[in-house]
Amino acid sequence: MNTASENLTTRREFLKTSALAGGVLAAPAILPGKLFAKESSDTLRVGLVGCGGRGSGAADQALTADANVVLTAVGDAFEDRLQTCLKNLQTKHADKVKVTPGKCFVGLDAYQKVIDSGVDVVLLATPPGFRPVHLKAAIAAGKHVFTEKPMATDAPGVRSVLATVEEARKKNLSLVAGFCYRYNDGVKAIMQKIHDGAIGDVKALYTVYNTGSVWSPFPRKPDWTDMQYQVKNWYYYTWLSGDHIVEQAVHSIDKMAWTMKDEPPVKCVALGGRQVRTAAEFGNIFDHFSVVYEYANGARGFHNCRQQEKCAGDNSDYIMGADGVAHIVRAFSGPFVIKGKNAWKFHEEKPTDMYQNEHNEFFASIRKNEPINDGIRMAHSTLTAIMGRMAAYTGQEITWEQAMNSQESLVPAEMNWNVPVSVPDVAMPGRTKFV
Repeated sequence: MNTASENLTTRREFLKTSALAGGVLAAPAILPGKLFAKESSDTLRVGLVGCGGRGSGAADQALTADANVVLTAVGDAFEDRLQTCLKNLQTKHADKVKVTPGKCFVGLDAYQKVIDSGVDVVLLATPPGFRPVHLKAAIAAGKHVFTEKPMATDAPGVRSVLATVEEARKKNLSLVAGFCYRYNDGVKAIMQKIHDGAIGDVKALYTVYNTGSVWSPFPRKPDWTDMQYQVKNWYYYTWLSGDHIVEQAVHSIDKMAWTMKDEPPVKCVALGGRQVRTAAEFGNIFDHFSVVYEYANGARGFHNCRQQEKCAGDNSDYIMGADGVAHIVRAFSGPFVIKGKNAWKFHEEKPTDMYQNEHNEFFASIRKNEPINDGIRMAHSTLTAIMGRMAAYTGQEITWEQAMNSQESLVPAEMNWNVPVSVPDVAMPGRTKFV
């Protein structure tokens, strides 16, 4: 992901008419053994929860991944997003979109209606604040799940996800996460080289995710409740997005985790704030972060991310080892190179689409009865990003144990359109308390 513009048009958009206001959401359950036993001639029914750009893209990739997959149910918080998504998918996959009007669900409870609609597979692509609840419901119903990143916006959500991950394992269900770089051929190749010792012991990591702004907030309509307004503008509220270090830059933090063989950091300190997006319409998130993670072996991970217009952009990863340096440049397409004692460069004549790859592997795992469970690492990468946000918001050093055991619950306990949802003050380092 190179710039905000590229991010929004290639990552989040399925067709140009898709919008970024991804909605909220979503069967008699089929037993996992039976589902895995299906031959390629048997139809797998897919339900989509969250019909924004990323959800539309995930549905497109799911319908492309397997010859005998059909979309039978869709759900979103908002009718317009659902209809736009459905129209776009029908245009591209006319023979695979089998969604009747009775299987179109709108509202904050649409996720459960999709899950209960008779589907075999659920795609979760709502704002991440809803992810723990939706994931728990899908796994409880015995569905295979593709879930977009991140997994939660607070520590209680991460703990819920970890419990759900174990349930998925017990039920033999595939659970694939939208940490798409894990399915990028070039990144996989260079990570394998690093893990095989090509740069020696890893001493330091530097990841950067500097972009322009994301989409502009929707103006509030007179009849919108607090919840409707915030869900429409979900990116700008920490309880819904986790802030941009959690929602967007978590990809870079996940690659840092991957480099360290998914060993969590011991602690971190961070800087951050909002210099440009200072108006109330931008909710309560920051526009820049800088985090230093410390690992048990003494290695340091340095992560910078920024969403500010007319500033230098970059989305690269630099991994410094005792015998060389690995560089992941513009992480979609590379180049992926190692300089030093064991110089190397990844070559690929026909690059594959990492978004498509993850769905190809997801559906293949279902067919082969070889479940993929990305669960623990997807939850830990999410918490690593949340940990960085906690350190930046409070100005304090935060340990892994503190982050994991935090009692700060950002998501409203009651979820309906009319519940009042106040906007917390923008965090002030040194004043905002760790909870």
